[in-house]
Amino acid sequence: MTAIPRQTPDKDRRAALAVGLMVIVALFQAVDAVIVRQLSPQVHPFTIGFARALFGLLLVLPWMVTRKGILTSSYRFRHVLRAALKLAALVAYFFAFALAPLADVTAIAFTAPIFVTLGSWLLLGEKPRLLRIIAVVVGFAGVMIVLRPGQTGIPEGLLYAILGALLTAVIQLILKPMSARDSTETLVAWNLIVTVPLAAIPLIWFWTAPTPFEWLLLAIQGALGALSMAFVTHAFSLAEATLIAPLDFLRLPMVAGAAWLVFGQAVPVTTWIGGVVIFAATLLMARSARTRTVTAP
Repeated sequence: MTAIPRQTPDKDRRAALAVGLMVIVALFQAVDAVIVRQLSPQVHPFTIGFARALFGLLLVLPWMVTRKGILTSSYRFRHVLRAALKLAALVAYFFAFALAPLADVTAIAFTAPIFVTLGSWLLLGEKPRLLRIIAVVVGFAGVMIVLRPGQTGIPEGLLYAILGALLTAVIQLILKPMSARDSTETLVAWNLIVTVPLAAIPLIWFWTAPTPFEWLLLAIQGALGALSMAFVTHAFSLAEATLIAPLDFLRLPMVAGAAWLVFGQAVPVTTWIGGVVIFAATLLMARSARTRTVTAP
């Protein structure tokens, strides 16, 4: 009788740690969304974007200076372009969180992989495969469920959410060839360093002076953003992507719960249904990629 292979205790512990990190990240992102909503009436989104980049950089700067050669890169202009797009995506999401229900914005954010797939077909010359075509159709059906377009059209806040997802997809398309030559540490370091001066430029026109309490919230948000990035990176290094990626959906119930507790925002059934449909489409895309890898000669 052939013995059934079992995971080693060390692998089990690594997987459990990775899951725990993703749960913490979902909680961090829920707090992040609540902070943006709380600040939005008084603090302009461009100010929030600058503070997030600044405090995130200050948090990881001690770690960065200990990493010899961390800024050695095969790219320069692409780092600037990527940072500018990342800042634009963040600001778009900040506008969305200020104007629309937090759960709806979070559900729409899951469409980024759908836009990545479309961009790969249009810009990178990848051939559409049936499973991914189905996934794209399913994903956009989920978007329509969340948007609930009627006689009044699509709410402005959710248009910003779609813009944020689209910009996130463009960033991922730019990042794909860069990650082949630059390490994850280098990509993170360059993004933080370049984003701060770029984020300072719009403040010439949009600066709003935060109160001491608002500065505290901005510092917390910046720290949570940097920690989330580090935790996600570490989680993917501990366990397989097929285990980690589905846990991203934890953001929706976490954000929905926080929005209900803090702001009394009820989440309609259509948001839950649409969010599940969108996320199912992203999992279908991931399965498509895995199937291709396994069957490739």
